[in-house]
Amino acid sequence: MGTNSDQKTFLQNSRKQFIFVIFANPEKLKISIMKPTRGLIVLFMVVATAAFAQKKDVLLTIDGEPVYASDFKKVYKKNLDLVQEASQKTVDGYLDLFIDYKLKVKEAYDQGFHEDKTYKKEFGNYQEQLSRAYLYEDKVTDDLVKEAYERGKFDVRASHILIQTTYTDTPADTLEAYNKIKALRDRALQGESFNTLAKNNSEDPSAKDNAGDLGYFTAFSMVYPFETAAYTTEVGAISNIIRSSFGYHILKVVDKKEKAPQREVSHIMIFDKSNDTRTFNPEERINEVYQLLQQGQEFSDLAKQYSDDKGSATQGGKLRPFYKNEIRSEIFADTVFSIKAEGTITTPFKSELGWHIVRLEEIKKLPALEDVKDELVQKVKSGNRSKVVKAAVANQIKDKYGFEIQNAYLPFFEAYVNDSLLQGWWSKTPLVADKDKVIFEIGDQEVRYSDFAHYVFENQSRNLRVSTTREALVTLYDTFETEMVKQYFRERLEMENETYAAVINEYRDGLLIFNIMNDRVWNEAKKDTIALEEYYEQTKEAYTWQERFAGSIFNTTDKDVASTVREKLLVGETAKTLKESMNDKEQVKVIVSTGKFEKNAPQLPANFEMKQGVSSVFENGNTFTVIQVNELIAPSVKEFKEVRGKVMSEFQAKIEQDWIQSLRDKYDVKVNKKTLKKIKKELDA
Repeated sequence: MGTNSDQKTFLQNSRKQFIFVIFANPEKLKISIMKPTRGLIVLFMVVATAAFAQKKDVLLTIDGEPVYASDFKKVYKKNLDLVQEASQKTVDGYLDLFIDYKLKVKEAYDQGFHEDKTYKKEFGNYQEQLSRAYLYEDKVTDDLVKEAYERGKFDVRASHILIQTTYTDTPADTLEAYNKIKALRDRALQGESFNTLAKNNSEDPSAKDNAGDLGYFTAFSMVYPFETAAYTTEVGAISNIIRSSFGYHILKVVDKKEKAPQREVSHIMIFDKSNDTRTFNPEERINEVYQLLQQGQEFSDLAKQYSDDKGSATQGGKLRPFYKNEIRSEIFADTVFSIKAEGTITTPFKSELGWHIVRLEEIKKLPALEDVKDELVQKVKSGNRSKVVKAAVANQIKDKYGFEIQNAYLPFFEAYVNDSLLQGWWSKTPLVADKDKVIFEIGDQEVRYSDFAHYVFENQSRNLRVSTTREALVTLYDTFETEMVKQYFRERLEMENETYAAVINEYRDGLLIFNIMNDRVWNEAKKDTIALEEYYEQTKEAYTWQERFAGSIFNTTDKDVASTVREKLLVGETAKTLKESMNDKEQVKVIVSTGKFEKNAPQLPANFEMKQGVSSVFENGNTFTVIQVNELIAPSVKEFKEVRGKVMSEFQAKIEQDWIQSLRDKYDVKVNKKTLKKIKKELDA
């Protein structure tokens, strides 16, 4: 089990990264690129268009549209070190890559990929993320990060009482809810049992079973106003009345304690699943490995040799440090956090994924704020605290550019929409000019009823968790106003800030290239299975097995045992009976692996000569190996199913090559030789 992405099936991965680096032609650049997924895309950057650059010299035109020398020079200087072929390091050679890139962008626009809803959403998300660095949220965010860091040192246990109300309730309903919670708080302060009050009066459905007890929680576990009350109320005390999106709350703090620190462990894992290439029982194998540990063999050596978690095996079984609540497996977490002394090795135990042996390496100290700040910043901006940040940001933008409400939106829209909005299938009708009033003005921009109507139509399928049309409208409007104010700021920013403009243009084109490549190359190759198999038939001689053998590999830490193994094999004893005769519950003398092994496989000794029969004893450090070759298997072409991934990758490269050629045939590309000569003189010198 490895770290970060290698552990994603086991350790909770709280952060998802989305890295876009634009590329022109991976085949020409000789860069190995795996087909990207939406989770993580790593390509190579070859463009950065500066909106404010002086674009005097036209390098080339594509159907009459100019591409400027400044664009090419910026790209060339930035990416020259990424190019491995010497011929492409010249201006002439690199120009081919640059033209391919520009043709992809041109085709994406011509085919309307910039109008795609998914593209608009992803680009908008990035635009939102990038512009944060230029917005007025740094101070608010920093304060919230520091606060969360301090709170995160502790776990709080609390009970609560909820009286439900929403921000769209009438004043009379809101007052009624407030009076209910106030009366309950007064009764609690006078000594009545808080848990009994919660069980009998709380409108939280779970209160009937848990009497309001929420158990232990920490920072970011609850909505921010509730968390704040929990951390600022003394143990045993009852909080003031709290207002959240759920309604009015009061809480009683039962306990506060320091959070259990992170653990760093190493482990050996044997998957508990069937596998055609494995002939051993997982429980039996983990017990064999454990006996080897008891016999004095190094933990890290055994992890490297036998652990099925290949990500951590290369590190001697070591996992990244983690908190208890970051582990998906309760069994694994409970076992690890029950270990008290560093260096302790557990007996084999089974989790949801398989069998483990764990060694506690270190009980970590609390990290410094600087070490976890980036993670906390992301949590602040993506969680409930973001509302605090957004409100501060929106107010700053309004103050800078000017903001003025012109007409109330709610009376009109309560009549304009209907209850179908709650089911997500409301259809808007066009607004005539005299009905399309201005809701508010931000700077020199007017935002009208029609703008909000479109926003409501596009976002009505959101999981709004509302029960009335009025509540839905208020919820949508709050987000709409903030988004419109911030969008105005971003549009102004692209005109006012050169650095921001350069990066956002780079991403804009990069996302378009990804989408059109996904449509024209990657998905096309996946859909056309007949063509893929035909490509395999045409090229299958390139996919071959080296010479292999069928047999068994015997590993031991005792040279005399290795000699005994060899002697028994020479007189005809089988791998199965040999293993049974030499190993017992008290001691594991030999580890046996049976199957098919290719020449130069990593588990074979470096000087092993592949021939039928029983080998001599090979020594490698503390390990002694004997190999039994039952059958030699001649080199052969791999079956399609065995090399499908590699065939797919190479088939995609061919589709892309053909597609690029079709673009060069489709569009009229003209290079300005005079400008090119100037660039070559400047850059090739």
